[in-house]
Amino acid sequence: FGIHALLTVTITLSPVTAAAWSEKYATGEDIYPPLWNLAPENLLDFLAKDNKIVINPWNYQERLGLYKSLLNSSAKYFTAFGYQNSDNILWGLPVQHGWQFRTGRLADPSNVTSCGYEDGDLLCISVRSWWSCMNYYLAVIPFLGAVEAGLFGQLQYEIEILPPEERRSDFCYSVADCRTRIPNLMNAWKAYFEVTKSPATFSSFKLDDALCLMWRAHVASIAYALPKFHDSLKYLSDPEANFGKDWANAVDFIAATYFSTDLLTTNNFQVFLPQRMLVVGDVIPFISDFSPQQNRVLLSLSALYKTNKITGGLLLSLWRKAMSTEEGRKMG
Repeated sequence: FGIHALLTVTITLSPVTAAAWSEKYATGEDIYPPLWNLAPENLLDFLAKDNKIVINPWNYQERLGLYKSLLNSSAKYFTAFGYQNSDNILWGLPVQHGWQFRTGRLADPSNVTSCGYEDGDLLCISVRSWWSCMNYYLAVIPFLGAVEAGLFGQLQYEIEILPPEERRSDFCYSVADCRTRIPNLMNAWKAYFEVTKSPATFSSFKLDDALCLMWRAHVASIAYALPKFHDSLKYLSDPEANFGKDWANAVDFIAATYFSTDLLTTNNFQVFLPQRMLVVGDVIPFISDFSPQQNRVLLSLSALYKTNKITGGLLLSLWRKAMSTEEGRKMG
């Protein structure tokens, strides 16, 4: 296997598949995360109480609203790159979150509660879910970084992020709180939003510049959250836990290519991700209800993780060096 082959199989679509996605894009069918139309459009659509905007990130629809407000507020900076904000590179975050929701990865994997299940609270995001805790650092932290960067202008209300019922100390809940506890991570997301919104840099704004800053912050979020929530993997089956670690590792390699996380490209990418959680008995690449491409991608992700681990991270270092120039990224 090779990294180039992995990225090719996950990013490149056949003409037939590409045409199908283009048709879906034209009609708006299936390209947006579940319940996208019902998510809050902007900050004033969230609950306002006691001069505060109160946001519950442990509700799928409200966490989705964080992404929607980011996309809407940054739309004007991407008008040169695509129609109706479709090329906004923030799309990768809500589309990935929608895949997590659709495939049951945000529900309580311990089955102690009905959080995230159809016969319980379907919109509940479980703090016991490894995927949901990792995603917190790719949802709430980017949002607060954008607030600090002034993406939403001068706010009339204070932002209040509600904590989960468990593990409250594993998260931060305001710009000031997060600035104190994870300053480097806040700086990374703030830097992305400052560059994309700054009129002084807009005239020389390049998509690669934005992708570099966005991926730098994205990788930093995962690197910070991964050891913090390693214990949450115990709730998952071994195949699903291994897939989670494989996926987190692969993001580092994808990030180095400045992969464009616009709406259509991200949707194309996710065709090859598993449409359900992996369970005991699933053996890659022989999972019968997965497509050959999905099985092949899972096998490649596993091999990539194992090789990078065996080499002590040398594989990733070499890949980053190879992708450090524009010419290298085009070849990769």
